[in-house]
Amino acid sequence: MKIVIGSDHGGFRLKEEIKAFLKKEGHSVTDAGSYDDRPSDYPDFARAIAEKIMTGKAARGVLVCGSGVGACIAANKFPGIRASVCHDTFSAHQGVEDDSMNVICMGARIIGPRLAEEVVAAFVAARFSNAARHRRRLGKIKDIERTYYRDDLL
Repeated sequence: MKIVIGSDHGGFRLKEEIKAFLKKEGHSVTDAGSYDDRPSDYPDFARAIAEKIMTGKAARGVLVCGSGVGACIAANKFPGIRASVCHDTFSAHQGVEDDSMNVICMGARIIGPRLAEEVVAAFVAARFSNAARHRRRLGKIKDIERTYYRDDLL
């Protein structure tokens, strides 16, 4: 799978561990930064990940900051991006299966590297269920984006 990964300074070390894990598992991984632990801003990496997914250059994204929260908020501002903070395997696969989540956000100050690998593995292995109720709900989310993602409202 084509996966784009990014982090701010707070998530840099965990991002590097997850990137190595994904490559070892045979995934094609694009690193959107940061490239060191100098202070940086998570919205920049949320944008880089969202743009890769929105243009079809990646199927899924992994975004890491200190808590996962700020990065998740920023990622969800982009049309077509469905991001969630996940620190457990159930949420990681259920978010894809039921909600078509395409970006997983994690907090490096919350989760350790081994559990992060398990969570990311569950996220990557999951597929959208395509159940009627989930398609209906996803359609409603897309309607919200079409309604409110207008230049005159920003």
